[in-house]
Amino acid sequence: MQVKGGSEWAARNRQELIHMQYLISVIDDGQADSAGSEISGTAEEGAAIDVFNEKLQKQGSWVFAGGLGYPNNATTVDNRGESTVITDGPYVESKEFMAGFWIIEAPDLDVALALATEGSKACNRKIEVRPFLEV
Repeated sequence: MQVKGGSEWAARNRQELIHMQYLISVIDDGQADSAGSEISGTAEEGAAIDVFNEKLQKQGSWVFAGGLGYPNNATTVDNRGESTVITDGPYVESKEFMAGFWIIEAPDLDVALALATEGSKACNRKIEVRPFLEV
């Protein structure tokens, strides 16, 4: 007879409780430029994002989120050589850029994609979902 709580049972059930973390990137594909602004979202989109953020927090999926400055405000640092090179501006020149992000916890990719679908609707932007590497 195996007693619940034995090492094999405990390890298996502990694994079931572990959720993966996912990066949900919000992609601006021209909205800021069309608005002639460095701010990608509208007030209505901001309100919808607040509602979505509250949902994530209430259900325990929230880890962290934030909006990002316009790429022209970026600074690139490269310290791979003998001296550090610091360059104003983005590393990659592109019409699309990451305008914000969420880091969430979800039991699997299907749940993360369902949440990303809601996030895309809230912010009215294309979304990219990527899992964090398991360490």
